[in-house]
Amino acid sequence: MRGARHRLRLAATAFLRRLAPRTLRGRLSLVALTTATLLMLVLTVAFNAVAGRRLQHQADDELRTRAAAVATTVDTSGTTVRVLETSNDALLDANVWIYTGRRLLEKPPNAGALTDTVDALARRGGRRCVTADVDGPLRLCSQPVAADNSEATVVTALDLSPYRSSAETLLLGSLALDAVMLACTYALTRLAVGRALRPVRTMTDHAAQWSAVASEERFGQMRHPAELARLGASLDAILDRIRTLLRHERQLTGELGHELRTPLSRIIAELDWWQTRPRTAGQTHASHQVIAEAAQSMRTICDTLLDDARSGASTAPGTAEILPTLRRLTEVLDPPRHLTVAADGPPLEAGVSPALLERIVSPLLTNACRYALSKVTVRVYRAADGVRVDVIDDGLGVPPPFAGQLFEPGRRADPGDGHSGAGLGLPLARRLARSAGGEVTYDHGHTPGARFVVSLPAG
Repeated sequence: MRGARHRLRLAATAFLRRLAPRTLRGRLSLVALTTATLLMLVLTVAFNAVAGRRLQHQADDELRTRAAAVATTVDTSGTTVRVLETSNDALLDANVWIYTGRRLLEKPPNAGALTDTVDALARRGGRRCVTADVDGPLRLCSQPVAADNSEATVVTALDLSPYRSSAETLLLGSLALDAVMLACTYALTRLAVGRALRPVRTMTDHAAQWSAVASEERFGQMRHPAELARLGASLDAILDRIRTLLRHERQLTGELGHELRTPLSRIIAELDWWQTRPRTAGQTHASHQVIAEAAQSMRTICDTLLDDARSGASTAPGTAEILPTLRRLTEVLDPPRHLTVAADGPPLEAGVSPALLERIVSPLLTNACRYALSKVTVRVYRAADGVRVDVIDDGLGVPPPFAGQLFEPGRRADPGDGHSGAGLGLPLARRLARSAGGEVTYDHGHTPGARFVVSLPAG
């Protein structure tokens, strides 16, 4: 039995939930309609109660007026009460009873069963009014007639059907007015809420459009109602975060493409060479070895950049022997006729992993080999706050007007210089160095050629 009641409650709850409006406008309109219904119900009940009492007072006033008129025809000056005859007896005798004490002197010819109710009212004495339902609703009022020697009471009756009809008409009219008012309230509430929510819908559409294209448009630049100011600020913050995420995503994609280009070129070159001429088993094994090393390099590049993207600005763990790492890096490049890697003093270690060290130095060394005329020098030495790696070439150097934009992503001094590149290598090197607590700088005073300095913590 309990299970059946529980299932019935669940079914009723589910049914009510399905009936509930799903939109905010519908819910607010329903709340307004419910509130207006309760208010109109209270007002209607109060109005009809006041109107009913007012109609009853009017009936009582009419009965007392008639009783006072009838009392003028009652003679109480003697020892007995007499009813005087007048020219308007027919009007005065309609629904009128006259008593002396408890004795009935006069009654309407068609009183019938109503006389018993009138007798009971007269015996109670005083000015009283009661409602009786004898062949229809009637109102009865008793009126004592003042006298010194005798006592008389006049009871008058009035049919309440016209008053009841007026009350019912008022009730129906008030209910019809309530229905019209509630319909207008619901319609106006939906219209007002719809107009009030129109800026929210517009802001939602703009936010969807701006987030899709990483637009710089913001709601703070527009005029909105004060109630929507916080919503606009929240949406602006969300759009800023989305734009930042999209920028980081594009940056990571560009950096991966930039760094993977060199090992991918080695794989393509090795495959082309292997396909264009017959190869011995040893040469085939050597080609496989080069391809495997390039593939491993690509995997290392992906792991390094993805780990850096996940860790944010945290310092990359590990240590690396600088000279062996740099020599291994130069083996995969296409160096000029003379490339020197030297160190001052004993072997030095950097406080970063070998893979991260390669990714920091690789763009600098690639650019040096690309723009050098004949010589590239890589020098490693110890500094007061860690270790330094200088990458120096004897090329034309960086044009002075472009030096301030050197580390901005996607910027190149001369895009038409015949060299491939997306302008991402130097920004990547600086970002990775900073993530490890280091820095990459350009020496503006070095001539001829260019000198880049990598500063890293010591291992």
